Amino acid sequence: MKAVILARVSTKEQEEFGHSLPAQTQKLREYAEKKGLEVIKEFSFSESAGTKIRKKFEDVLAFLKSQKEMPVLLCQNVDRVTRNFRDAVDLDDMRINHGLEIHFVQDGFVLSRNASGGEMFMWEAKVFLAKQYINRLTDDAVRSMNHKLEQGEWVSKAPLGYLSAKDDAGRSTVIVDQERAFLVKRLFQEYSTGTCSLNELRRKSKDWGLRTLKGNPITPQTLHRLIQNPFYYGVMVLNGKEYRHNYPPLISKEMFEACQRVRLGNKRTKAAKETKHPFIFRGLIKCAVSGRRVTSDLKKGKYVYLHCYNPDNPKKKLYIPESKIMEQIEQVFQSLQIPADVLTEIIDDLRQTHESEKKFHNDSIKRLHRESEDLSKKLDKLTDLLLDESITKDVYHKKHQDMTQRQYEINRELEGHHEGNDQFKIALSMLVTLASKAWDIFQSSTIDEKRQLIGYVFSNLEMEGANLRYALKTPFNLFVDLADSQKWRPVRDLNPCCRRERAVS
Repeated sequence: MKAVILARVSTKEQEEFGHSLPAQTQKLREYAEKKGLEVIKEFSFSESAGTKIRKKFEDVLAFLKSQKEMPVLLCQNVDRVTRNFRDAVDLDDMRINHGLEIHFVQDGFVLSRNASGGEMFMWEAKVFLAKQYINRLTDDAVRSMNHKLEQGEWVSKAPLGYLSAKDDAGRSTVIVDQERAFLVKRLFQEYSTGTCSLNELRRKSKDWGLRTLKGNPITPQTLHRLIQNPFYYGVMVLNGKEYRHNYPPLISKEMFEACQRVRLGNKRTKAAKETKHPFIFRGLIKCAVSGRRVTSDLKKGKYVYLHCYNPDNPKKKLYIPESKIMEQIEQVFQSLQIPADVLTEIIDDLRQTHESEKKFHNDSIKRLHRESEDLSKKLDKLTDLLLDESITKDVYHKKHQDMTQRQYEINRELEGHHEGNDQFKIALSMLVTLASKAWDIFQSSTIDEKRQLIGYVFSNLEMEGANLRYALKTPFNLFVDLADSQKWRPVRDLNPCCRRERAVS
């Protein structure tokens, strides 16, 4: 039988600590030889789970589909082949409709069209945990980015009039573009007078010779964004939040505000109103008829109604008591359960899978500790040099700032690795708790906690009149009524928005 090998790493650290592409490929070749499989193609790439790796993943699927006889796909473990639910769905489609058989060599199980309930649950659970790992890495990147913003450092490409550069310590910074800065300032000066439109200003900028770094004329879209960018007077904006930056401003705040008055004229915008009552389903449910978010309303100070449109008469509004929808939510939480013996077996297997990730964390922590100790010694030596008057105070403060900044970054990385080790325990704890005590937890939760639990378990919540339509997120769709099943396996819903996915005997 023919086979295809898939090997992947997402970081340089993974290549250094036991997940290298040659090591993965060699193990998979040995496995294929042991099983009597003929390897006809090897896919090996080193990238994170972004758009580029998605293209390579699609290349793998395309090659598999191009074969007259569907080959076996060999990979080290689940997180080497996917760390997102979209890829998992595509692989499941290949398994069900094209007979794809996947061998997870290190995880020690095979996924095929006739996979048992236990094997399917292992697949779903491992994809879930792999996604949790990616979420943690994303959180680390967000924390690092937020820290830089709070320190006044820009985290993206420098806007027109500035250049992205490196400082003496090799860190990213922003400097003034001496060739273009005065022309950008002139754009604001001209526009603030109110005597020319953006189109006229664009034509003037072309006559002045203002070009992008690539040598292209300024487009209307670029000019429109430029005039509205507060970066030029000293403020960075990211995700709606403002930060002061440390770079030289090109214009004053007064000039920027004058340009906004010209741009907006007499128009005024109103802030969105916030609801005073903490409605449980606020923003969580869509109307199946209109596609809009279902709104909540409080009557007589105690009765809550949800507003949606009548499926039989789309122009007519319906007012559904919140209690009717809550009853349907509660039924699902009451049905979430899993036998203790099955849960124990699953947890033991997942812990074994986690050992490779733990090694990576431990090796990285050792490396960071060594670097931190070296920095402490250098800081002590730097102080001695200052006391001996071997260096000036300016040099001392510059070096001291650079070293302490790096120590801060090391501490953040160490915290991230410790959180990574804890993430596995947290994920398991959440699975165990929700599987065994979901109803008790939901009953005793506050409104905010109920909202979090609903968002954690449900997806695609919609109201069709008084009926709730939904899908359960992986792997909770496998937990429903599981204790009542003698033999179980997941039945995947082809239209999860309309009916719920559930495990059946």
